[in-house]
Amino acid sequence: MAKIVGVIPSRWGSTRFPGKSLAMIAGKPMVQWVVERVRQAERLDGVIVATDDRRIADCVEGLAIPGVEVAMTRPDHPSGTDRIAEAVAGRDIVAVINVQGDEPLIDPALIDELAGVIATGEWDMATAATPIEDERLIAEPSVVKAVFNRAGQALYFSRAPIPHIREAGTDWRGVYWRHIGIYAYRSDYLAKLVAEPPCAFENLEKLEQLRALDLGCRMKVVKTRDFGIGVDTPADVAKAEALLRNLETHP
Repeated sequence: MAKIVGVIPSRWGSTRFPGKSLAMIAGKPMVQWVVERVRQAERLDGVIVATDDRRIADCVEGLAIPGVEVAMTRPDHPSGTDRIAEAVAGRDIVAVINVQGDEPLIDPALIDELAGVIATGEWDMATAATPIEDERLIAEPSVVKAVFNRAGQALYFSRAPIPHIREAGTDWRGVYWRHIGIYAYRSDYLAKLVAEPPCAFENLEKLEQLRALDLGCRMKVVKTRDFGIGVDTPADVAKAEALLRNLETHP
């Protein structure tokens, strides 16, 4: 049976929020929220927290959650993808689900859906996107737009408002999709990806997934309504706590 693991890259040195993995959210360190959510996924054979900091490692190991382990990685990785690749190198793993370490509300069902897609062997990678329903977000560079074909295969990702609507007044609803930064990789494709230097598109947009497309990656985009929340700054902690309270009230 295909062995699929979830890997959570969790570094200490975040530029905007140093040490955010251990930031307290509703009484728990953020990394604990992420680990517990990922562990609820039913199609994973294990969970690895890939970190460069002993404080994060000690926190995760102290949780003593069955099926969860820590991999200590180098501190100089340029991206979370490189950190994940080091964590799984040499292991008997067929596929990897990359769950960002700052997503305390990640949906376990979405993880399972991505695991199911990558387990078919038909795709090199899989990721997710949610419909954009607020027109103001279309031109926002921090909101990455995903374009994919009728089979769900990724065509391009951009910070620009793509596709461009030429005729004013054309209905834009259902056209724009916001990329969600969760990825499934075949292990062999992950190794291929991190061995390649950034491509021109990646350097321009600062979007690592464009390197995969430049290599001819068959990447499936899964449609979802779930967006969660990325805790990028200290101000995001209060937003995450409010969403968690809402989930407890309306599960």
